[in-house]
Amino acid sequence: MSKDAKKVIVSVTNDLVGDHRVHKVSASLSKMGFDVLLVGRKLKRSIPVVRAYKTKRLNLLFKKSAFFYAEYNFRLFLILLFRKVDVYLSNDLDTLPANYLASLIRKKELVFDSHEYFTEVPELVNRPKVKRIWEKIEKRILPKIEHTYTVCRSIADVYNKKYGVNMKVIRNIPEYDPYTENEVPEIEKMFSGIRIILYQGSVNIGRGLEEVIDAMNYIENAVFLIIGDGDIKKTLEEKVIESNLKDKVHFAGKIPFSGLKAYTKYAHIGISLEKNIGLNYYYALPNKLFDYIHAGVPVLTSRLPEIERIVDEYGIGIFIENHEPEHIAERIRFMLNSNDDYSLFKNNTKKAAVELCWENEEKVLKDIFKQFID
Repeated sequence: MSKDAKKVIVSVTNDLVGDHRVHKVSASLSKMGFDVLLVGRKLKRSIPVVRAYKTKRLNLLFKKSAFFYAEYNFRLFLILLFRKVDVYLSNDLDTLPANYLASLIRKKELVFDSHEYFTEVPELVNRPKVKRIWEKIEKRILPKIEHTYTVCRSIADVYNKKYGVNMKVIRNIPEYDPYTENEVPEIEKMFSGIRIILYQGSVNIGRGLEEVIDAMNYIENAVFLIIGDGDIKKTLEEKVIESNLKDKVHFAGKIPFSGLKAYTKYAHIGISLEKNIGLNYYYALPNKLFDYIHAGVPVLTSRLPEIERIVDEYGIGIFIENHEPEHIAERIRFMLNSNDDYSLFKNNTKKAAVELCWENEEKVLKDIFKQFID
């Protein structure tokens, strides 16, 4: 890296391990010639991260609540204030206060990446006082930022209409890689001859996980494999034990994205059953949908607009019409037993992966950042 390279500080509130979007963005900026520093936080169970660009993870006293956000933004602000930098890249509303204040003081460029419709996440929908605080932050800062982008057209349209900004779209899509990753022998051994119904991602409310677990009562010769961690994982594990479904539902825990595809490719069906419990979920375009596509796994999804658009356009799976466990089970059984339809869905995932790849998405990122190099 040239010592004259423009410096970008990228910030996010997670521990960097599973955030493939931020990694792809940071790697793309590095390839463009930027000197990248990615800042996150370190958790008690965080595994090491080794990247081609620089990283820094903060050990924080507070792990959640308003105290966490205050401490993180204060610590981040000090980094942003005193490090050599040319451009700040703020990821999501919870890193924006520190980035915006530092950009004003130091008169540096600020770019904002909205990973979701933050003020409409389920964790805020039922907490009106907390939601109003984040809405005030958003309303005060977002209209003043010139360079913004988000994960899908629906969310971009909401922000553009609400604040008169020109938010662009960079979807969270994997790099195109037609080659098979390393095998995962323990999966073959554990589930030999048994088809895998897969969910990968955050194990949080509103993902339809409880209903799929209940649906496993009506499904034979298949297992439901959950990869990921989150707020309701312990509750789901208890539910599985109480429902006597330990042989049909398995929790693999959190797996770094660098090795995730090696697991995903073993699945027979990829699950993305988000519920309409707020505008953030309604407009969702989950990362896992594209991970399934790139692993050649047909999908069973909810009829939410962004998801439905992709599934219909590329013909890669089918939908549920409601979240009743027996209905979900019927849809799963159809995919398990309909060989011709399933083969068509699987072939279509290969075609979709060629178009839906990071190499196409990063063109928008390059258009935004190339002006900071010139």
